[in-house]
Amino acid sequence: MGHTATAGAGSGGLTATEHRLANGLRVVLSEDHLTPVAAVCLWYDVGSRHEAEGRTGLAHLFEHLMFQGSQQVHGNGHFELVQGAGGSLNGTTSFERTNYFETMPTHQLELALWLEADRMGSLLAALDDKSMENQREVVKNERRQRYDNVPYGTAFERLTALAYPEGHPYHHTPIGSMADLDAATLEDARNFFRTYYAPNNAVLSVVGDIDPERTLAWIEKYFGSIPGHDGKPAPRDGGLPDVIGGQLREVVVEDVPARALMAAYRLPEDGTRACDAADLALTVLGGGESSRLHNRLVRRDRTAVAAGFGLLRLAGAPSLGWLDVKTSGGVEVPDVETAVDEELARFAAEGPTAEEMERAQAQLEREWLDRLGTVAGRADELCRFAVLFGDPQLALTAVDRVLSVTAEEVREVAAARLRPDNRAVLVYEPVATEDSADGDDEEGADQ
Repeated sequence: MGHTATAGAGSGGLTATEHRLANGLRVVLSEDHLTPVAAVCLWYDVGSRHEAEGRTGLAHLFEHLMFQGSQQVHGNGHFELVQGAGGSLNGTTSFERTNYFETMPTHQLELALWLEADRMGSLLAALDDKSMENQREVVKNERRQRYDNVPYGTAFERLTALAYPEGHPYHHTPIGSMADLDAATLEDARNFFRTYYAPNNAVLSVVGDIDPERTLAWIEKYFGSIPGHDGKPAPRDGGLPDVIGGQLREVVVEDVPARALMAAYRLPEDGTRACDAADLALTVLGGGESSRLHNRLVRRDRTAVAAGFGLLRLAGAPSLGWLDVKTSGGVEVPDVETAVDEELARFAAEGPTAEEMERAQAQLEREWLDRLGTVAGRADELCRFAVLFGDPQLALTAVDRVLSVTAEEVREVAAARLRPDNRAVLVYEPVATEDSADGDDEEGADQ
C-alpha cells in the first residue's frame, strides 16, 4: 500500500510517497531528476539506547559487521561493488538508530537495493568468529584513535555519563567500553541481529532520479521475502525531569593544549516546538562568529580562542545543549565560566534581538536546505522523521516550524533551561610542567 504526498507549504516543492511491504518494511520514495544519481538510505530502529548493561558498543560493532559480507557478497564485497559502480557508501550509529547509505549512478540503483537486501536477509550466513574478531579489533582501534588517545577525546563520553544518571539508556555513548567490546560473543551478535535487523524494524528511503514504479518492484523483489521479527523489546524509558536540579562537575587533568570549559545542559526532546526554540537560542548564543559568546569571549575579552554552543537533538530523552570553550594562554576557567553565566543570564532576561532572531532562523533554514538539497541528505532526513516521529513528511516542512518560533519562546526556554543548576560541567586542566611554579593537587579529579 502507498500514497503520494502533495507538496506542502514550505516544502520547496519536494514530495515523497510512502509504502509498506507485507513484512513490515516501510518505504519512502522521492523523485528528483536534476542529476542522474539516486540515494539509498536504510535506518534500523536500534542504537546504543537499546543495549543491555555489560554489552555497550554492540550496536556500533554491528554497524561494522554489516560490511563484512553476507550470503552472496563475501568479505569486503559490499564496498568493492558499490565503489566499482561509481557509488559511495557508509554507515553510522547513534544513540537512537543505525543507518546505512549509498549514493549511486541511477543505472546502478538496483545493485544498491540488492546489496542492502542481501545483508538484511542473510548476514548470519557469513557472520563467524573470524569476522567478529576482525571487526572487534577495528572498533577498539577506532576508540583509541578517536576517543582515548586524542586531546579532549573522552569529553563526549564523560559529559554524557554526567548528564544522564547511572542506569539511564543514554548514560553510555555508542562507542561502548573496551571491557564490553571484549566481552561480546558471537552469539550476542547473532541474537542482536535477529532482534533488530528485521524489515519491520527499518525504514528504506530512495531519493533521486528514479522511476517509482520500477524502484518499488525492485524493493518488493529483493526485500519482500525477508521475514519480519516481533521479538524486539521496547526501549527503556529515557524521560527525566526538565532540570537536573544541581550542577554536576568533573575536573580532568590531561595532556591537552589549553584549558577547556565544556558543559551539557538538559533541553527539550527533539520533535517539540520547545526544542526548536532551544536550537534558536543556542544559535544566537554560540552558533558561529557572530554569536554572543564568540563576541564576548573571543573578540572582546580575548579569554578564549574558540567558543561554541550547539544542540544535540534526541527524541527518546532530553536533548543536550553542548557548550565548548577553549581558553586563551593562561586564562583560568572560572573567569571564562563567569562570563558565560553573565551572557546566559542576560539572554534569559532580555531574549534575542529582532536581528539575532532573523539571523538565527536564516542560519537554521540554510542548514535545512543544505540537507534536503542533496539526494543523500534528503533520504537521510526522510528516514529520520519516519523512524523517530512516525511521519517522513515532517522532514519536508521542518523549517516552517523553526521559522514560526517567536523571540519570547526562545527567551523562555533559555530562562528555564540554560541555568547553572541544569548542567553537567567538564573542566580540562593541562598536566603541570616542570616549569610550573607550584603543581596543583588534582587527587581524585579524574576518576
